[in-house]
Amino acid sequence: MRALKPLHAALIILFTIAAALAGRRWIAVPIYIASDSMAPTLVKGHHLVLDKVIYRFRPPRRGEIISFVSPVGEDHESVKRVIAVGGDTIELKAKKVYLNGGHLYESYAYYSRPDEALSGDTLGPLTVPPGRLFLLGDNRDDSSDSATWKDPASGEPLYFLPLSAVTGKVRGVY
Repeated sequence: MRALKPLHAALIILFTIAAALAGRRWIAVPIYIASDSMAPTLVKGHHLVLDKVIYRFRPPRRGEIISFVSPVGEDHESVKRVIAVGGDTIELKAKKVYLNGGHLYESYAYYSRPDEALSGDTLGPLTVPPGRLFLLGDNRDDSSDSATWKDPASGEPLYFLPLSAVTGKVRGVY
């Protein structure tokens, strides 16, 4: 077996590093859950893989868990569940979610304060504009999401996330 020449070894190392960096930038990236806003589905401390490719070919779908740049100026990406997409009508009545007029069964939803009336427990009906999403955390009473976001400049509600803010789909826990 022949030994690699130093130049060949250096080229292989550089190519491997470049491929790994490109994969992390454009294909998949590890992320960390820093809050319990998605509990019990995803809890603080979970490490996840973020698929950065899928939404180049199609938009997010209802029920998917996505990562996105915060629309309210937070300096980190957030993770929430897509509840409604462009054209859908969404309504929250006393913590219950209604999608296009029907009650949405959500086995993943958790209410840490079920007997407390909180901001965002009741709103709508609202129609999601094209190119936008309505997102909620699975831990509904402890999540900053479409039901509670406010524009930092005006204080007006920000119910919908633009598709351009989506950074990827959460694929799995490791």
